[in-house]
Amino acid sequence: MSSLASLIDHTNLSPDAVRDDIKLLCNEAIQYDFASVCVNPVYVSYAKSILKDKNPKVCSVVGFPLGADTQEMKYAEARFLIFHGADEIDMVMNIAFLKERKVENIKHEIKKVVEAADGNCVKVIIEASLLGKDEKILAGSLIKECGANFVKTSTGFSSGGATIEDVRLIKKVVGDRVGVKASGGIKAKKEALAFIEAGANRIGTSRGVEIVS
Repeated sequence: MSSLASLIDHTNLSPDAVRDDIKLLCNEAIQYDFASVCVNPVYVSYAKSILKDKNPKVCSVVGFPLGADTQEMKYAEARFLIFHGADEIDMVMNIAFLKERKVENIKHEIKKVVEAADGNCVKVIIEASLLGKDEKILAGSLIKECGANFVKTSTGFSSGGATIEDVRLIKKVVGDRVGVKASGGIKAKKEALAFIEAGANRIGTSRGVEIVS
């Protein structure tokens, strides 16, 4: 259980999540030794106050869930989150830029968020359900080039979540230099283990307790 738990980002990004929900999330992360809790920006300081002396890290999101914020906004949001205690940043890539092949724009925004993270882990969400195969390959290549730590498949708020095929494809593109986070719709231990077998290094889910219990 512990090895699987250590790969899970225990997540609550619901718009109606209240402080008690975040407290429960953090306490569960401590109990099961999850890799992190992933919370909305407004709860970063609160989560950090609970987890500051514990193993689970605090993860939060930038440009979430659409990725359509400006580069300057993403940089500023990432800096704010790091300042308030975030250990990891999950940034949504600008999907429209990718579809328009605005490669330099994408590279600039990833590099700026990596810079803003100041050495902390950056995961770039590509929203794979909206992309064709060539776009997924391009996205993975750019994330690898720009120094981010993970490619993350999905926000969980779009038309689809993680698939085994996407994880295998992304892993083939990025190799061992960049991690792969499978996220969106993962609800059972069997699914989580299948994604890890396919090459995922991290699992994003709101069902962490159910998966490891």
